Formats: sequence, C-alpha cells, structure tokens
Amino acid sequence: MPKGYWVSAYRTISDPEKLAAYNKLAGPAVEAGGGRILARGSRVVAHDAGIAERTVLIEFDSFEQAVAAHESAAYQEALVALSDGVERDFRIVEGID
Repeated sequence: MPKGYWVSAYRTISDPEKLAAYNKLAGPAVEAGGGRILARGSRVVAHDAGIAERTVLIEFDSFEQAVAAHESAAYQEALVALSDGVERDFRIVEGID
C-alpha cells in the first residue's frame, strides 16, 4: 500500500507566536495520527519559483491515514491556533510504492 505524505512549504511566517502555538498542538496530533516527521525547518535550497523558507515533510503508512490525520479534531485545533500566522502551500500526496 502506498504511503501518504504531508508536504508543507511555508512562503511567509508573519506571526511566530501563532506558529509556536500550532507546533505545540500539531506535533502530538501528527503522532496520534501515525505520522513521522522526516524533515522540519532544515536547510532549504529553493529552485524555480520556490522560496527558501521553512519546509516540513511528514510520512504516514497510507494516503488515507494522512488524510484522516489532517481531518482529526486534534489537528483542526492546531490549525485554529495557526490561523493567519503563516502563508504556506500544504499538500497531501500519495507515494508511488
């Protein structure tokens, strides 16, 4: 069964306090949903139209698990805390294997 991935590329971080509040809630929500953080805030080299800002990559055992974790009450609470504190491109993608 193909794995699922959350890919989050931040364009701007306008409110670091909101991001910190989100991180406190999102980490446990991701873990409860079966997610494993593979990259978070590491060095980034951007190409084409990319922006060298915070990037997060989280792996789940399946695409369905990744979607369910995003829809969970715990993660939705984290999104409320984040609100307009950042601008990011967030995607859930299915792996090829």
